[in-house]
Amino acid sequence: MELDSRILKYLDDHTQEALDLLVELAQIPAPSNHEEKRAEFCKNWLEAQGAQGVYIDEVLNVVYPVGCTDDNPVVIFSAHSDVVFPDTDPLPLRIENDRIYCPGIGDDTASVVALLMTAKYIAQNKLTPKDCGMLIVVNAAEEGLGNLRGTRNIMADFGDRVREFISFDSSIDKYVRTAVGSRRYKVEVTTEGGHSYGAFGNRNAIAYLASLIDTLYTIKVPDQGKTTYNVGLISGGTSVNTIAQNAEMLYEYRSDHREALEIMENHFRSAIDFYRAKGIGINVTLLGERPCNGEIDPIRQQRLEDRCIAAGSKYYGREITFIPSSTDCNIPLSMGIPAVCVGCRAGGGVHTREEYVLIDSLAPGLKVVAELMLYHF
Repeated sequence: MELDSRILKYLDDHTQEALDLLVELAQIPAPSNHEEKRAEFCKNWLEAQGAQGVYIDEVLNVVYPVGCTDDNPVVIFSAHSDVVFPDTDPLPLRIENDRIYCPGIGDDTASVVALLMTAKYIAQNKLTPKDCGMLIVVNAAEEGLGNLRGTRNIMADFGDRVREFISFDSSIDKYVRTAVGSRRYKVEVTTEGGHSYGAFGNRNAIAYLASLIDTLYTIKVPDQGKTTYNVGLISGGTSVNTIAQNAEMLYEYRSDHREALEIMENHFRSAIDFYRAKGIGINVTLLGERPCNGEIDPIRQQRLEDRCIAAGSKYYGREITFIPSSTDCNIPLSMGIPAVCVGCRAGGGVHTREEYVLIDSLAPGLKVVAELMLYHF
């Protein structure tokens, strides 16, 4: 449904409330897999607005089911509660001119607020979806090594019943319909080590790790789509006069093509096997895995995209472009379920301590979210 004058008035009248909610929520710490404080806040807030049946699941998703029966199809609207920063309490927030600065405020706290404000309207007006149930989810563990745990859990619980999935994330004019898959590993190298003078000639774990990294960086990426790789952290050794017995790294590769991921996996395993054949101890731990798109009905996917584009263009007056990215939509897309990640704020500095949102972008974002969610009523 298009927003009528009554709903638009509600959103305009509650813009300051939404801004106040954003300021309060953004300061609550929520590192991935430790979103307890935000989850409790969101559950209590929803219940105070009259929402019935709200619960926090075992992975810290806050779930508000609307019109859900035991077996009816459902649509899911979500925004993630976690941020990439550690558990500082409170997270530092400041308002300067037309901006609100706070770690994680754009990714993804502003989207959570927009989701909650429409949930409030639904609860207070006792609305029921026309021909399906709705799950309104403040989901956990989207970032980094959270590994999309929140959405994985929701889809495990409701997957066969999910008709479509919209995640509110990203910026106002860049939406996502193509899932960038990835695999993330910790690689530990071990050798005998020893004293740097007395045991000189013994194998050095740092040297072999460095050689392995060099090997990985000579790999030619597949031609399909865009594929990348990165060593993001290395550590190891004991002292300047010790031949290192242990060294480790964090390594990832990404692609927007499933076939390319498998090629990169084969390259990675071949490199590991080569060094193991030299008698080097190597332990590989999979830390995270995100899937690419599966087979999706193109007509259903296009209809969903058209609705999302129409809402974003209407309230922001900008052309919407699609970019491949890694979002909560990876999971439903990999399962063949139509999904789009929609932006509802403008700002900058994402994943830095100078992250900010533009205050003027928040009111149109409320309308984008409301139009997409209230379409089902």
